[in-house]
Amino acid sequence: MKNITVTDVLKMKKQGKKIPVLTAYTYSIARALDSSGIPVILVGDSVGMVEAGLSTTLPVTIDEMIYHTRAVARACSSAMVVSDMPFMSYQASVEDAVRNAGRLVKEGGASAVKLEGGLKAASRIKAIVSAGIPVMGHVGLTPQSVLAFGGYKVQGREKSRAEEIVKDAKAVEKAGAFAVVLECVPTTLAARITRLLRIPTIGIGAGPSCDGQVLVVNDMLGLSDTENPLRFVKIYANLNSIIKKAVIEYKEDVENGGFPSKEHCY
Repeated sequence: MKNITVTDVLKMKKQGKKIPVLTAYTYSIARALDSSGIPVILVGDSVGMVEAGLSTTLPVTIDEMIYHTRAVARACSSAMVVSDMPFMSYQASVEDAVRNAGRLVKEGGASAVKLEGGLKAASRIKAIVSAGIPVMGHVGLTPQSVLAFGGYKVQGREKSRAEEIVKDAKAVEKAGAFAVVLECVPTTLAARITRLLRIPTIGIGAGPSCDGQVLVVNDMLGLSDTENPLRFVKIYANLNSIIKKAVIEYKEDVENGGFPSKEHCY
């Protein structure tokens, strides 16, 4: 099976086909997503929160992103692998942006990179695209700006902020991005942006009008907080309870001498 490309993703919008996207951070999970037909896999800097227990994505490093991207890319025979550019890997200069995007492709095996910001990130997007690397944008709630936002809050409820987000999305498209993530914005605003842009919009907490949807795989598989999930998360399986049941059974088996039995021995 051939790998999904930027051309394929753009064609999906043109044909009105919805684009399912999930995050992955490990070889085993990426292999399951790829074999299930997920066309785009995002190696998110959310890895810092869901796999390393951090309170924000800010401490995640470019080397950590390369490590996880390499593991995910190795598992994929058809999905397009998009890697997040972590905090301060592109903000300081255009040169930093191009260099670190190149590392995610050259060392990590990514097919594209994702970076946050609209107008302020446009010069970085343009330079990375000029270097031959596809870019996915990200506007609305941008987690790397959590300190400036004062927390994880819905963006674009006020008219002035909504207009800023529209301008950001347009700037991302003009700079050459092939798609843009819309995070935690009102449904009506996401629908408006989706109509305005020629490139696909990928929503997370942005309603059903987006061209695609993305979720953190740990959230939708019930490996995160299943008691108080985020409003936009749908839990498709509760793997946390399944894992705990299996671990308890294993523990009891070992304690009672039930494992290993004869068939598990050489």
